[in-house]
Amino acid sequence: MTFHKYMHLERLGTNEVDGIEVGTCHVFPKLDGTNASVWLDAEGNLKAGSRNRELSVGKDNAGFNQWVLENEDWFRKALEEKPSLTLYGEWLVPHSLKTYEEDAWRRFYIFDVFNRETGQYTTYDLYKSWLDEHGFDYLAPIAIVRNGSNEDFEKCLEKNTHFIKQGMGVGEGVVIKNYSWQNDFGRVVWAKLITNAFKEKHHKEMGAPEVGQTTTEERIAEEFVTQHLVDKVYAKIQNEDGWSSKMIGKLLGIVWHDLVTEEIWEITKKYKNPKIDFKRLQRYTTQRIKEIKPELF
Repeated sequence: MTFHKYMHLERLGTNEVDGIEVGTCHVFPKLDGTNASVWLDAEGNLKAGSRNRELSVGKDNAGFNQWVLENEDWFRKALEEKPSLTLYGEWLVPHSLKTYEEDAWRRFYIFDVFNRETGQYTTYDLYKSWLDEHGFDYLAPIAIVRNGSNEDFEKCLEKNTHFIKQGMGVGEGVVIKNYSWQNDFGRVVWAKLITNAFKEKHHKEMGAPEVGQTTTEERIAEEFVTQHLVDKVYAKIQNEDGWSSKMIGKLLGIVWHDLVTEEIWEITKKYKNPKIDFKRLQRYTTQRIKEIKPELF
């Protein structure tokens, strides 16, 4: 098996996850680490991946590949029983959220198990006992919600205290999974709901909005170039390369890449196939990054 990227989580309320609340949903905590995966390839070699690529010696992701190699026997014993499975999880290293308990860091928390033979995600009830048997860390659901409303899911945000130091608030948000559901486009997609603390972290620094006309490109940048996105990219660069002013170009480039590759479908739906000047959108994206992290410029 070659590298297979984990799905892009869609914001609750968007067309991609319209109707996900109908039926039974498992609501899981969303951790603020780095996306990672482990699997066996066709030759039986143990592989590790980040969100976007297969890892290797010299091309690691915050030490995850090295950690997997150090624990190869552990992973191999489990995966040789079920060689068609890919383990997806969060490698918990510091990103924007720094309030996790000290013993929670640098551990791999499995949040999904994908069966490559069937092309389906295994349900929590099926993979839980297998993970327990092999002693893996994994995320358990905060709640199981049947035919829920937005309010039901928002209440779950306050329950996401997984690994958070006592008295230090809640985590990043929650992920909503309905294992028996597909969206209108025939795809299995999970929804995410992010806490207001992440959305509004730097509201004061950015100042009050001005009254007047704005362009489509400016509105897109304001909505989709979020504090969370910029912090994630910044932390990833810092973990992999160390931060210096020479990395500013890399930060701008990766945020621009992620905006176009991961959000363009949602942008075209929300703005009803708008005419976009991508050169202008890139300028607004750069401006937005500078507003979010002025201390870097």
